[in-house]
Amino acid sequence: MKTEEADLMLKTYWWLTFCVTVWGSNFVFGKILTDYFSPAVLTSLRLLFIIFFLILFVLFKHGLEKISLRDWAWILLLGVVGVFINQWTFFEGLVTADSTTSALILATAPILTGILAAIFLKEKFTSRMLLGSVIAIIGIYFVVTKGGAALHFEPGLLWIVGTMVSFAILIIITRILSQRISPIVTTLYSNIIGFAVSVPVIFVADDPVELGANWQPWGLLIVTAVVVHGIATLVWNHHIRYADASKASILSNLEPFIAMIMGVILLQKTITGHEIIGSLFIVGGVIFATYQRRKWKWNRQIPQH
Repeated sequence: MKTEEADLMLKTYWWLTFCVTVWGSNFVFGKILTDYFSPAVLTSLRLLFIIFFLILFVLFKHGLEKISLRDWAWILLLGVVGVFINQWTFFEGLVTADSTTSALILATAPILTGILAAIFLKEKFTSRMLLGSVIAIIGIYFVVTKGGAALHFEPGLLWIVGTMVSFAILIIITRILSQRISPIVTTLYSNIIGFAVSVPVIFVADDPVELGANWQPWGLLIVTAVVVHGIATLVWNHHIRYADASKASILSNLEPFIAMIMGVILLQKTITGHEIIGSLFIVGGVIFATYQRRKWKWNRQIPQH
C-alpha cells in the first residue's frame, strides 16, 4: 500500500513539475514568437487555437451549460479583461521586456489577487500577506533597478504589469462564476469573446501587421497554445488533488527560475546576480504570503499569459 502511495506521489509531482516547466518556458517561447508575429496578431491566433482545443474538450468530455444573463455580463468582462487584455499586454510587453523580469513580475499575481479578494470577495487580508507583499516588492525593485544601480523601468514592463493585473482580475471573476458554472465552460466562452475583441484590434494596434513567413514559428505558436493553455492546465487540475499543499505551492512558484534557465538555453541570455537575489525575494515573499497549512486544491485557470 505504501509503495502504491509513493508511486502515486512520484507520478503526481512529476506531472506538476512538467506543468510548471511548460508555464515557465512560455515566457521564452512568447519572446521568440514576437520576432515573427506582431502582438495583436499573435494574441488573436493563439486564442483561436486555444478555442479549437477547448471546443473539442468541452463537447466530448463535458458539455455546454445554460448561462444566465447576469453571468453573461461577468463572462463578457472576463473575456475582455481577463483574456484579451491579459494575452495582448503579455505579447506587447515581451517585444521589449526581458523574459526573466517579466516572469518575476507576473509571479506576484497571487498577492494582488489576495488584495482584490479582500476588497471584492470580503476575504481576509492578513499581516502575513502584507509582509509577504513587502518582501516581494523589494525583490521587484531589486530586479528592475538592476541591483539598485538605477531606476530604469522599460516600457515593456508596464505592459507586463498590465498582464499581472488582468490575470488577478481573471482569477477573481472566475472564482465568482465557479459557484454557478464549470470553469472549463467559462473559459471557453470568455476565450471566444476575447478572440472576437482581438480581431479588430489587429488593424488598430499592429503597424505593421506581421505574420510568420515559414512553418517553424507557426508550429511553435500552435504547440504552445495547445500545450501551455490547454493540456498543461488540465494535467495540473487533475493531479493537484493528490499533492501536498506546501510542496505544490513551492512548485507553482518556480516558474521564474524555469524562465531563467530556458532563457539561457534558447536565448543565450546571461543570468545576473541581481536577478537571482531579486527572484529569491519575490518568490519567497509570494510563498510566505500565500502559504496555508492545510490541504487544498488549486485549479489553474486558462489562459495564463
